[in-house]
Amino acid sequence: MSKLVHEQSTGNGSTVAPALLPLSPSIIVAHLKKCQDLAREHTERSFDLYLRALFDAYNIEADKATSNKAVTEMLDTQRSLQKRAADLKHYFSGYYLEGYVKFSKKKLNTTIGAEEAHFNEEDLSIVENDDLEENIAISSITQRIDTYFAEPLWALNQRFAMLNNGEPVTDSSNPVAPIQFCDALRRALKLVELTPKAKAIAYKIFDLQLLHLFKSVSEDVNNYLREQGILPNLKFTLPRGSAPRSYLAEDGDHFGRRASDRNTAADGPDSGATPEQYQADLVSAIRHLQSQAASVPAGAAPARPYTPDEMLAVLAGLQASSAVLPNVSLDAAKPANLVPIDMSAVAAELKAKLAADGDGEVKRGDMQTIDLVGMVFEYMLNDENIPDTVKAVLSYLHTPFLKIAFIDPGFFERSEHPARILLNTLAEAGAKWVGNDGNSQFDMFEEIKGTVDRVIKEFDRDTKVITSLLFEFNSYVKKVSRKQELTENRAKEKAEGEHKLREMKLKVNDEVRSRIKDRELPSAVLLLLLQPWSDYLTFVLLRHGTQSPQWTTGVSLVDDILWCIEPKVNDEQRALHREKVTAVVEHLRKGFEVVGYEPVKGEKLIEAFSVLCKFSLESKKVEPAPEPMRTELERIAAEKAGQQPRDENEITADEAQMVESLKMIEFGTWFEFEGGRRLKVAWYNARTSHYMLVDQMGKRVDMESGLALARKMISGGARIISGSSKPFFERALENIYQKLNEKVGSVEPGEASASNG
Repeated sequence: MSKLVHEQSTGNGSTVAPALLPLSPSIIVAHLKKCQDLAREHTERSFDLYLRALFDAYNIEADKATSNKAVTEMLDTQRSLQKRAADLKHYFSGYYLEGYVKFSKKKLNTTIGAEEAHFNEEDLSIVENDDLEENIAISSITQRIDTYFAEPLWALNQRFAMLNNGEPVTDSSNPVAPIQFCDALRRALKLVELTPKAKAIAYKIFDLQLLHLFKSVSEDVNNYLREQGILPNLKFTLPRGSAPRSYLAEDGDHFGRRASDRNTAADGPDSGATPEQYQADLVSAIRHLQSQAASVPAGAAPARPYTPDEMLAVLAGLQASSAVLPNVSLDAAKPANLVPIDMSAVAAELKAKLAADGDGEVKRGDMQTIDLVGMVFEYMLNDENIPDTVKAVLSYLHTPFLKIAFIDPGFFERSEHPARILLNTLAEAGAKWVGNDGNSQFDMFEEIKGTVDRVIKEFDRDTKVITSLLFEFNSYVKKVSRKQELTENRAKEKAEGEHKLREMKLKVNDEVRSRIKDRELPSAVLLLLLQPWSDYLTFVLLRHGTQSPQWTTGVSLVDDILWCIEPKVNDEQRALHREKVTAVVEHLRKGFEVVGYEPVKGEKLIEAFSVLCKFSLESKKVEPAPEPMRTELERIAAEKAGQQPRDENEITADEAQMVESLKMIEFGTWFEFEGGRRLKVAWYNARTSHYMLVDQMGKRVDMESGLALARKMISGGARIISGSSKPFFERALENIYQKLNEKVGSVEPGEASASNG
């Protein structure tokens, strides 16, 4: 039987369900192919950067050369590499990606570099000096990367062990490990004959490139496997501070670093800092990346910079004219037909108006502010958690927020800034109480729209207006939250009561069925035991429990009834029979009365039982119920007890895995169903595998079985809305930093120069 990979909760709010262990071969192959695809893109792009950097390094080395022979050798090496550049890239990528195939076949065991540092003196005698230097270089590179990225690499080893049927994975058998990249380069460089000096430079440049390459690949693969439920709660700390100095670097080297080398995780904000310091570091890092990504026209004469008052005057005009919120409403029948503001068009119009009003220029810092506000709202428009109608309404806050950013320079850094909190609250309220299907609970859409409308009309330069609107909207949200919580709690209590009753009924049904199993019984006895007497036993179980004398007596009566209808063969049995029948009939009448069973039907069943008892005294065997009738009576009783009918379609492996994964989701998880309807899991019954789904008002909508929910997810009819404990604005800034980091890392100095020229 499959078992779940159990982990200690990390408290990070993860809603990803752990995958099953062991995983099927097809699922393992699918995961490895996806990891391979993720790595391929980074590997191919990085190798292009590597070759360009290597060619630059050879030019620098040729300039430094003190003899014509050295110059010729270096330039010849450069030309040879340039001719075989496509082959080198193809073989490097192919050798590296081959590791994923070898891993799937349990044949990956790359032992070069650090792993070969343990050979003895006898081995040294047969190792060529060039090979030894190459091994030392690889050992130095891998040691630096392994040290700096120790925790992410450890996480990769643990996750790949899950893809290795639980068998341990080390750096030598991990297809993402730094040693695999170095081995791929070693094998690819054999295509070209290199002098020891040229090869040493090749490894020095690769050492600079690999830091960024491994960071990108390891992050993507770790994130993908986590999202797929492969040890989703595994915690590790990303490296902070500067990476250790390269062991291969020499004081005389002038090769330099490219943008992609400089902007590694070491340069990013420190996630371990205080919230205030983290915000400041995050915005500072974004500003730095904006400066790197910006292109400044070469040779342009500096113009007079626009003053803040001039900027605000133009923005006020934009806010009063083009940024007026249309008068639309939202209902389930006809969702609001709102078109989001085009952020780039607003920025272009701002620049055009400034140009029309004078001959100045926008300062670089102000241009960064304009771009950053635009990126925040672009992120909002792409946030799948926020319904489209709410995104469209919130987009109209772009110009007022741009004004706030110019009025208050600390706006981006201050997580407690009223404007940031207002946007966070509006976005969160929209995600909770407005659906993509046009539903809006508690008139939340109108409240959001009204707040945005008032910001547009009332906000000029005094941020007290924002504070006042935040207070009003927060008060409304708190009232709604309390109302929703009360409704949801009532629905939950009712569901818990229903399922407790259902569990009792199932227990009684199992108890009775176990006692009548494999016994031929007449229809009257089957009906009596499976219906009114089962109802009575359920009442006893709920009221008194399994340890009570009432439960013991009630269950024993089932055995007494079965004994009473069996043929009696001697006087002793007949005498006992008369006593038992009298007691049984008395208990039956009391039980029927307790559960309110119809008297007429009850007397008919007792009468039928008495007739069967007379046959028993005469040693006659009674006629059993026909098999179809018995099957139908048992089916009706089982369904009445709450047992789900068997699904006609056999459950597939994917469905089984999804059902198991759903068992790990937390209360409060939101689902979006086909058509845009959003429902939340408010309660889950582990024994019956049923999920109580409530709407955005907290009202119970459905009680969905795990299998039905799994099938909807697999078919695309339902999806989990992935939440985050972080506020919207902070998520936006982190996303912007990541995107800018990737953008700057992919731009070559030559390309930047071309765009600047």
